[in-house]
Amino acid sequence: MDISTILGFVLGLGLIVWSMAHVGGLPGLTLFVHVPAFMVVFGGSLAAVMIHFRIEDVKMLAKVMLRAFLYPIPSPTKEIDRIIEYTNLARKEGLLALESKLREVDDKFFAKGIQLVIDGFSADTVREILEVDAEVEKQRHANGKKMLEQFGTFAPAFGMVETLIGLVQMLSNLSDPSKIGAGMAGALVGTFYGAFAANMLFMPMAGKLDVRAKQEYLLRELMIAGIIAIQSGEKPQLIKEKLKGFVAPSMRDSVKS
Repeated sequence: MDISTILGFVLGLGLIVWSMAHVGGLPGLTLFVHVPAFMVVFGGSLAAVMIHFRIEDVKMLAKVMLRAFLYPIPSPTKEIDRIIEYTNLARKEGLLALESKLREVDDKFFAKGIQLVIDGFSADTVREILEVDAEVEKQRHANGKKMLEQFGTFAPAFGMVETLIGLVQMLSNLSDPSKIGAGMAGALVGTFYGAFAANMLFMPMAGKLDVRAKQEYLLRELMIAGIIAIQSGEKPQLIKEKLKGFVAPSMRDSVKS
C-alpha cells in the first residue's frame, strides 16, 4: 500500500476517533459501538452490491482491491531501463537470448510479451494479444471501481434505514422518557456508520483504484511499445526517446543513458 493511502486512512480515522472521545473520553467510544447498525450498513450494502453485480464480479473485488492497494506499480523509468537492456541483448545475441531473462521477470504481462516475441509471432499479433490483455485488466479495475462507488452510494442509504428502524423503536417507547435519549443516540449511529463508510472508506478507495488503474494501463502501453521495438530491432537510443513520452518530463532525466 502506498504511503499516501496509509497516511490518509490514519489521519482520517485518527481525527474521527479523537472527536468521538473528545467529550466523554475513551469510555465515550462505546456509545458508537452498535452491532445491529454495523450489520445493516455493511451487510445491507454488500447485499445490494450482490444484487447489482454478478457474483463473479463480487468475488473478484477483494483481488482487485489487493492488487490496487498493495501491489507496487513498477517505475516507468525502470521499465524503460529494462527494455533498453533487453534491446541491447537482443541486438547482440538475438531474440532467443531473451529467454534467459524471463526468470528475472515478475510481471506476467511483460514476461508474456517477451515470450511471444521469442516464439516468433508477428509484431501485429503480439500487439493485438497484449492490448486485449491490457484492456481486460482495465475492465476488471473499472468493475472494481464501480462496485466501490456503489458501496459508497448504498452505505449512507442503509445508515438511514437503520436510523429509521431505531426511531420506530424509540417512538414505540415514548411512555418511558428515560429511554428516549439512548434510543435517539442508537438510531443516529446508523447514519454515522453510513456516512463514515462512504466518505472514509468506499469512495476514497474507488478514487484510488481509478488513479492506479490509469497508471497501470499507461505502463502497459509503455511495455507494449517497448516489446514491439525490441522485436523490430530498433536502435536503443531511438527506443529510449520514444518511451520517454510515457514519462512525466520531471522524471525523464532519471532514465539511464
